[in-house]
Amino acid sequence: MSDEVQPGHVRLRLDLSYDGTGFHGWAKQAGGRRTVQGEIEDALRTVTRSRETYELTVAGRTDAGVHARGQVAHVDLPEGVWREHHEKLLKRLAGRLPRDVRVWALREAPSGFNARFSAVWRRYAYRVTDNPGGVDPLLRGHVLWHDWPLDVDAMNEAARALLGEHDFAAYCKRREGATTIRTLQELSLVRGDDGIITATVRADAFCHNMVRSLIGALLFVGDGHRGPEWPGKVLAAGVRDSAVHVVRPHGLTLEEVGYPADELLAARNKEARNKRSLPGASGCETC
Repeated sequence: MSDEVQPGHVRLRLDLSYDGTGFHGWAKQAGGRRTVQGEIEDALRTVTRSRETYELTVAGRTDAGVHARGQVAHVDLPEGVWREHHEKLLKRLAGRLPRDVRVWALREAPSGFNARFSAVWRRYAYRVTDNPGGVDPLLRGHVLWHDWPLDVDAMNEAARALLGEHDFAAYCKRREGATTIRTLQELSLVRGDDGIITATVRADAFCHNMVRSLIGALLFVGDGHRGPEWPGKVLAAGVRDSAVHVVRPHGLTLEEVGYPADELLAARNKEARNKRSLPGASGCETC
């Protein structure tokens, strides 16, 4: 995860999107399961006629079934490979990659850029409909059907109590050695003219299952099973609540990743690696 590019290499930024339906998530897995990382790395190796696999680092590892419109990754290529292929590399990737994943831009990254640690925020959207007839068949892979009427105002009221820096242990699947402290910058819901409710969720980073758990809690408020104060109480309790359901992944899309100005990249990378703790806490796990 070093920001130092090895001598004789050049770091490239990739902007990409994918339909997560046919993937077992972003990260490569044992057993030959199909992943976004695996597809792009295989395509990159093929079009550059390389024996070596050039490993990608991504802004946010999405789970199986989750989509991305604005994902960002970086890769370090030997300078000779980049010089030989850079003019046609993007088009060749388009011809080699399967249709459910696209690389839209590929360019030299500024000094100190790291797709993961340079990011200052990630923005997701979760889409759900409470239409009694269900989901438009053309949108079925991207919109969740909730079979109870939803009160968007009540959901937004509940969401306000979750904003800010908190320990989101109650809404995350714990991982050994990882902190659950995050800063939730935005959580808001809007019903469109088509009846689809889009939740916008933006934070400096997310822990495992955090977005889908937050949406699950808000849906319980929206359909009247819990009051607007309930998600905040769950957050304050700091432990997983069996009533908080992790909603299905297909309604979730990574929409955008935000980065600071080039001259601030080094400082951001250092900050992102620091240990995090809440005010008054004695310490926390490594981020």
